[in-house]
Amino acid sequence: MNLLYALDLLGTAAFAASGALVGVRRQMDLFGVLVLGLVTAIGGGTLRDLLLGAIPPFSLQDETYLYISIGVALLTFVGHRRIEELAHPLLYLDAVGLATFVVIGTEKAMAFGSGFLGAVTLGVMTATAGGVLRDVLSNQVPLILQREIYASACFAGAALLYLLKLLHWPRPLAVLLAAALVIGLRLLAIRHNWALPRAGQPESSSQQD
Repeated sequence: MNLLYALDLLGTAAFAASGALVGVRRQMDLFGVLVLGLVTAIGGGTLRDLLLGAIPPFSLQDETYLYISIGVALLTFVGHRRIEELAHPLLYLDAVGLATFVVIGTEKAMAFGSGFLGAVTLGVMTATAGGVLRDVLSNQVPLILQREIYASACFAGAALLYLLKLLHWPRPLAVLLAAALVIGLRLLAIRHNWALPRAGQPESSSQQD
């Protein structure tokens, strides 16, 4: 089991926990919590594989992903109070999972012949689409549409990986640098409350001359 695969499983577990926690907070029953945990953990990669025509999707080729997602979601449902206390460590695991998913998604898209925009888009999708599905199912505004450095960090990492591989950098170094960029941007954004700019509010048209 190589390091990237181990980190992929770790990220899957972190995403499953975050999805299940949302279900608990929204007062869903056990089935709802399991669905949110599973969707968050494997939704992005599954959607990527369907778009690439990689059938069956990765989670059906290696059911370890399914077992980990369901198992972690169950543990979260049972011990959610304890897991809530680990919210800060989960942010770090989430960042690692985000970076790993970006790297795997971008590399897989490149292996299927995708160009720059296709590979970067599918890399970002792998990391974020599960969270979007989670938020939609729980009736919330998706995190990537809010003022957070999240999808943009994924975009930066995916773009860097594509360019480094285009320049024939050694794969381990390219993967490490791209993942480090995603993790670094995400953790710095959390620490310093970084956010992308918003459009200015239009002036009120009701003002009298």
